[in-house]
Amino acid sequence: MKEMVSTVTLLILIMDPLGNLPIFMSILKDLPRRRRRFILLREMIISLLVMLLFLFLGEKILTFLNLRTEVVSISGGIILFLISIKMIFPEQSLIKESKKNTQEEPFIVPLAIPLVAGPSLLATLMLMSHQYPEKIFLLSASLIFSWFFTLIVLLLSGFFLKILGSKGVNALERLMGLILIMLSVQMFLDGISVWFKL
Repeated sequence: MKEMVSTVTLLILIMDPLGNLPIFMSILKDLPRRRRRFILLREMIISLLVMLLFLFLGEKILTFLNLRTEVVSISGGIILFLISIKMIFPEQSLIKESKKNTQEEPFIVPLAIPLVAGPSLLATLMLMSHQYPEKIFLLSASLIFSWFFTLIVLLLSGFFLKILGSKGVNALERLMGLILIMLSVQMFLDGISVWFKL
């Protein structure tokens, strides 16, 4: 149970639903409410399928590419670190870019990939499936629970923004970024320690 809670927490932090709230709302704001919900559900289902694909085929992908676990751990730590830095010091470029494309309905990019199923999350899933192949069903349950939590947050985006306000959302995202920095450093150090033991 403890392992599942820690895995779910890590995956939710990487998915960053609160940080994605303003971007999702900005991209979908000009669409009718019913259409907005349909697109959100469609994109979230696509992201879940992609994540499950990387989780179940992660070990095979690593074996095919002849990559060792510690290499993925180190690179995953670096990617997570960069993502968490962006959470603490957010850029407005993606939001501005999305506003230019509000005429077109988003499909797969950028909502499903990379906002939900981003490179850091996919690398983490590959690493987990390689390190704990005997716990693949536990990892699947953790992933589905994290995905469902993210879906609920995004569906209630208007409510969260009204309650927290833009400053509250930004503060929470920065806090999540700080926690993610610590997790990324731990992942990096774990990879380094295994590398030097070889």
